[in-house]
Amino acid sequence: MRRPVQAALLVLSGLALLRGSLFTDLYLRYVKAGMRPLLIASGAVLLALGLAEAWSWYRRTRHAGDHLPPRTAWLLFLPVLSLALWAPPALGAYTAARETPKSTTTTQSQDFDPLPPTSPLPLTLGDFTDRVREDHTKAIRTRTVQMTGFATPAGQGGGWYLTRLIINCCAADAQSVKVRVYSTPSPKPDTWVTVTGTWHPHGTLGTASAEVALDAHSLKKIHRPTNGYTDALPLG
Repeated sequence: MRRPVQAALLVLSGLALLRGSLFTDLYLRYVKAGMRPLLIASGAVLLALGLAEAWSWYRRTRHAGDHLPPRTAWLLFLPVLSLALWAPPALGAYTAARETPKSTTTTQSQDFDPLPPTSPLPLTLGDFTDRVREDHTKAIRTRTVQMTGFATPAGQGGGWYLTRLIINCCAADAQSVKVRVYSTPSPKPDTWVTVTGTWHPHGTLGTASAEVALDAHSLKKIHRPTNGYTDALPLG
């Protein structure tokens, strides 16, 4: 590969990284928020290396009449330009429908704190799942809860899934948390909503036989949060 192509690729790659991590929130579609400093540093290093390579090539060839690189070499710019000019969408219902739901992190011996009297009670999907499957006090039985996520088709069994995707490092390791929703028509896949309702009584509450499901009383469409790869409390 000719040196001008190498220099241009380094510069464009650096600019693409800086654009997505320093000037916008696009990086949150691919990695968790804590990776931002590393992305900014990587973009700055690539940009500096590209500029240094371009300057070195210019000093050596300004009197040598170096030839342009072959036309095929310019094809290498396509993936870099696509990253810089067009960002792929964030993961959503297509991925969640094919993911095994994230298992609960609590154990049967764990004691749960009393639920506050707030109604509706804001909960994350993970907290709701733990309460349904692991809380032997059955505190969630009659409570009206409120959760936020995006819609995912449920296939057989009726209803649809309120879903969150959670990442540990990057989008490649995403795991889904799902709550099946009954009593309301399914929004279009990937539609972000806040759902209010009560536990759908199926199975024995506080055991693994309890269905992680909700009888919806109301549904409100919302905008996708900036950082959609977290199991956060409902948006205000």
